Amino acid sequence: MAHGRAAPGPGGAWPGQRPLLLALLLLAGLGQVRPHPQCLDFKPPFGPPQPLDFCVQYSDFGCCDAEQDRALMQRYYSISGRLAQPVYAACASHLQDLLCQECSPYAAHLYDAEDPSTPLRTVAGLCQEYCEQMWQKCRSMFRYLSMDKELLALENNMAKFCRYLSLDDVDYCFPRLLVNQNLNQNLGLVTANSEGCLQLCLVEVANGLRNPVAMVHANDGTHRFFIAEQVGLVWTYLPDRSRLEKPFLNISKAVLTSPWEGDERGFLGIVFHPKFKFNGKVYVYYSIEVHFEERIRISEFRISPDDMNTLDHSSERIILEVEEPASNHNGGELLFGDDGYLYIFTGDGGMAGDPFGTFGNAQNKSTLLGKVLRINVDNNDRGPLYRIPPDNPFVSDPKARPEVYAYGVRNMWRCSFDRGEPYTKEGKGRLFCGDVGQNKFEEVDIIEKGKNYGWRAREGFSCYDKKLCSNSSLDDVLPIYAYPHKMGKSVIGGYVYRGCESPNLNGLYIFGDFMNGRLMSLKEKRSTGEWQYTEICMGTGQTCVFPGLINNYYQYIISFAEDEAGELYFMSTGVPSATAPNGVVYKIVDTSRRAPPGKCRVEPLSVKVKSKLIKFVPKEKLIVKTPTQRPRLRTTTKTPGRGRPTLETPRATTPDWVEQILNLLRNQNRVQVTSRTPTTKPPKSRKGGKSGERRGQRRKNKPPSTLSPPQLLNGAVRLMNRQARGRDRGRVEIYINGEWGTVCDDLWNSKAAAVVCRQLGFPHVVRATKRAEFGEGRSHRILLDDVECTGQEKNLLECTHADIGKNNCSHKEDAGVICSHEEVIN
Repeated sequence: MAHGRAAPGPGGAWPGQRPLLLALLLLAGLGQVRPHPQCLDFKPPFGPPQPLDFCVQYSDFGCCDAEQDRALMQRYYSISGRLAQPVYAACASHLQDLLCQECSPYAAHLYDAEDPSTPLRTVAGLCQEYCEQMWQKCRSMFRYLSMDKELLALENNMAKFCRYLSLDDVDYCFPRLLVNQNLNQNLGLVTANSEGCLQLCLVEVANGLRNPVAMVHANDGTHRFFIAEQVGLVWTYLPDRSRLEKPFLNISKAVLTSPWEGDERGFLGIVFHPKFKFNGKVYVYYSIEVHFEERIRISEFRISPDDMNTLDHSSERIILEVEEPASNHNGGELLFGDDGYLYIFTGDGGMAGDPFGTFGNAQNKSTLLGKVLRINVDNNDRGPLYRIPPDNPFVSDPKARPEVYAYGVRNMWRCSFDRGEPYTKEGKGRLFCGDVGQNKFEEVDIIEKGKNYGWRAREGFSCYDKKLCSNSSLDDVLPIYAYPHKMGKSVIGGYVYRGCESPNLNGLYIFGDFMNGRLMSLKEKRSTGEWQYTEICMGTGQTCVFPGLINNYYQYIISFAEDEAGELYFMSTGVPSATAPNGVVYKIVDTSRRAPPGKCRVEPLSVKVKSKLIKFVPKEKLIVKTPTQRPRLRTTTKTPGRGRPTLETPRATTPDWVEQILNLLRNQNRVQVTSRTPTTKPPKSRKGGKSGERRGQRRKNKPPSTLSPPQLLNGAVRLMNRQARGRDRGRVEIYINGEWGTVCDDLWNSKAAAVVCRQLGFPHVVRATKRAEFGEGRSHRILLDDVECTGQEKNLLECTHADIGKNNCSHKEDAGVICSHEEVIN
């Protein structure tokens, strides 16, 4: 270096040059400012993978890696070599300080670069006192430090020179920000509000989806992701978030579901074979009706030989079918474990309280309902479609199904295997599940081979069936966490974060609740094995003020997902109906610390695309400020119309509990969660009613008070149980042209039953009945026969049917229904 000058000392300090700086720091005021670390590339700071040699003060956390640090050092040598000896002696440390502010965690503030559209400063913003002291001896240094002609023109006017270099936000000026406790306390840790709620942000990934129930990847190096809708379509998305116009899979004609809010049936799960890259196999889980019986079906498909982005629909092979005694509690998760076996998660069969048999389905190891199943689907092209793993826990029990891996589960909705800590692999293979509760508690379990998870004896940590619960032979495993229904009423299992981009989230199990949209997390305390709860809320203030980030989402959380790189996502909707295109997929982002540049870079393998690409267009916006005045609630109790759902409905920004309940019952407001859900005590549920589960529901219509009965319209229906009026079940009788009559059960199924139940104000169908289960209506004519419905009609007359009064059946074939209007879906 010119003049033989020595290199900077430790920390960039030069002998005799730090007292002035320290004095200024001690005199600096500590402003009350909300921290917002941000780098010049408009991204969060990071921990450099190796210590810095020049800007050593930012070796632990900042905005420079080794390459940027070397570039700044070269620039330092270039500038200092042009300084006269007296200027160098007085100003070398100042030069290093100013250059290294590009590495400061607050570089974007120092250089006025929070907004990518604003011009970048050439010199970091300086505090007035510091600038004036430096100007006395070092102002000539700026000729080589900056190319800003306006600044250089002010070199001889101290007041204008320092005013030009000052910041409007004096809390962030250098060097005051170095001692601002509010800015430096917990720097690099996940931001938490005053109540300890972790503040995270989101990236919108996909939108316009109809109840997106699952998002999976193929683990084939392409980094595509596949999103499944409840109606039975699966879409292919490329890494740039563009969607292929042709669906990956379309079995919507076979899938059993309906448009009414609360229907738990439908396309429920999808998983790629671990060797998909070689065998092209994909497995799906969906509801179907076979010979008037509702079933869950697990099928195998193969990739199309002509298109790597489409399954061969003719290749379907049914691996397993299980009859469902009711329309709810259908389970729906499919996973492959590290052992290569397929795990299947079934519900307990539905209704409420698992009323099947002496101890319920979940405790009965001879049935496949209420279980975690494990089967081997490898090498099944010849011979049986699946085999039993030899180490399954009940293979030698003649009273148990050999497929059973674990039992005593109610309705596990979303499970995941832990990828393990990225370096030590600690925790790898743990199986986490969210199990939806009945009346009081929701729970999170870690599933282990052969274990009993307690239902229906236990709900969470509490006894549900006291007689079963007191049985010493129960030997059930307690959940790692359970929460009461005042916190939420339908758990959605999530994932342990093991991605690369948000290192502070590593090891955090993130999950949610469908009913109130609450995001939650658990962290294991290694010393005790206990799981500590922390709530997650959307970032406020400047936490999410980064390009492309948002801080709000639709309330009804449906599912969680991982991409091929391990980043975490969740899916939610504003209208929980299988046909409402309000579903959005969000990526979870922590802005407190990112991975070093380049560490998380992936190079997806090329994808041959034969379908038209639909470019992704984000629709959600960052909410910087929430309104202080809440929207006024409508006081009407009239149930909204049951026609086509409205696509754009009003939003509330931070609803309290009462507002959420009212909006849920009305099913009309598009609610977004923007902060921690208030802990206001919720209203009590109706007696005998159940608070929400995995799907929403509607409030029953209240008939208007009137002095005379309303005039009956063609298509009106009623339920009759033998000769008495039925409340929620009975023989279907329809009013046509002035007379009541019955309906023949030819072609009668749950879709027709859904029309009747919804017409009577019930949002839920338990079963479509046949063969005059509720008695024969011999006192009336048979008015309808061969009724076929889609499930969307307003009454049976809108369905296709034989001519009124014409039939080829008898009253022994009178059709009926069992409906439900419970407070909450079971």
